[in-house]
Amino acid sequence: MSFFSSTSGTAVSSAEPKDLEVADPPGDSISCLGFSPAAEFLAVGSWDNNVRIYEVNPQGGQTQGKAMYSHQAPALCLCWNKDGTKVLSGGADNAGRMYDLQTGQMQQVAQHDAPIKAIKWIESPQGGILATGSWDKTLKYWDLRTPNPISTVQLPERCYSMDVVYPLMVVGTAERHVQIYNLTNPTAPYRSQTSPLKWQTRVVTCFPSSDGYAVGSIEGRVAIQYVEDKQSSQNFSFKCHRKDQAPNVKDQTLVYAVNDITFHPVHGTFSTAGSDGTINFWDKDARTRLKTFEPAPGPITATAFNRQGNIFAYAVSYDWSKGHTGMTPNHPNKIMLHACKDEEVKKRPNKR
Repeated sequence: MSFFSSTSGTAVSSAEPKDLEVADPPGDSISCLGFSPAAEFLAVGSWDNNVRIYEVNPQGGQTQGKAMYSHQAPALCLCWNKDGTKVLSGGADNAGRMYDLQTGQMQQVAQHDAPIKAIKWIESPQGGILATGSWDKTLKYWDLRTPNPISTVQLPERCYSMDVVYPLMVVGTAERHVQIYNLTNPTAPYRSQTSPLKWQTRVVTCFPSSDGYAVGSIEGRVAIQYVEDKQSSQNFSFKCHRKDQAPNVKDQTLVYAVNDITFHPVHGTFSTAGSDGTINFWDKDARTRLKTFEPAPGPITATAFNRQGNIFAYAVSYDWSKGHTGMTPNHPNKIMLHACKDEEVKKRPNKR
């Protein structure tokens, strides 16, 4: 049962406000979302090659288009710089691009030999650096004042996902490799691990406390992993984004990919979003699920909390989990805004 209003307008409970739909969404699958760290702007990358920036009214949730710029192939990843004046994105055109909201100018700032799948801004004591991870099996660091990378690091496989909470950076690659970096020494892995999940890594996301990460796989599982051995007793994994075809019947469970994991900026709880079209909010410390809702038919491809954590954005579009043949002409492409209540995202008392 859904705890929430569906986007078709059929309310489960009249007391629940419906999620709001962003006007003028992309016309193709949505690959990434990111809120500005400084204002109510939402950046959206999609398979129509474009990155769109919307302004969100935090009171009413209404949105309006603010800017748009283009890659020469699908935009696969994006991030903001620290002060929220610039959007940085990576695409299947092998290029990293930067858009300046103040000037309206776009420039290329990174280059790889294959699509850029992950891009992160690193704010260190020495200043801002851009990190890009690619299917060319490299990780590159860029000082935006110079055209060439300041360092290139070989990865064991193609980069699928990357996240940074300084000084921790975690990179998930093909073949289930997980590379952990301490950014005080960014060119050598602090640790190299294999994902505890048996299937392909879809997403890695750092804890806000920078002492561990969550990893999600295509097989409807999430693992909670701490970096240091002394905390390894707190490591665990759990199943999610699965549906029973028939009650009490073994081997009849449909299993879906975990497409995104996003931590709440205030409470440290997190969301998972899946190909099954459901979103869960979790408290890893209490090992409990806080909320489940199924907002729309169709996969949830990307999610983001705004900086205060009171708005949760999610994208409904095709995630390519069924290959080219699963892409039907009438598949929805929607960006929805959910107003977060405290009881959905606040930690529960730890009973363990």
